[in-house]
Amino acid sequence: MSFSESIVSAWNKAYRCFEGRARRSEYWFFTLFALILGLIPLVNIISGIVLFIPGLSVAVRRLHDTGRTGWWLLIGCIPIIGTIILIIFFIIDSDPGDNEYGPNPKGVSGPEVVA
Repeated sequence: MSFSESIVSAWNKAYRCFEGRARRSEYWFFTLFALILGLIPLVNIISGIVLFIPGLSVAVRRLHDTGRTGWWLLIGCIPIIGTIILIIFFIIDSDPGDNEYGPNPKGVSGPEVVA
């Protein structure tokens, strides 16, 4: 998924979709987009407010892609350890095949898939 496709996908699902799965590229490109907007003076406050819910949505869907519930985001409240654990969850590859949150967004399915 390209940078622009990731932003459009995350934005289209932003306010209505906390269900399903998001690929690593969708999550990390959206995070990069939010970071870039946050670096621009006077835009950073507005972008932070506007991108909060879409960022939350794509993070929950990314956790779903790894087979975890979105409630794992709360571990980020633990200052250092929680943040490290979340980053690891966001980095690891998708669950192969379908999981309880939906089909694999990579289009790969079946138990014969090796991660």
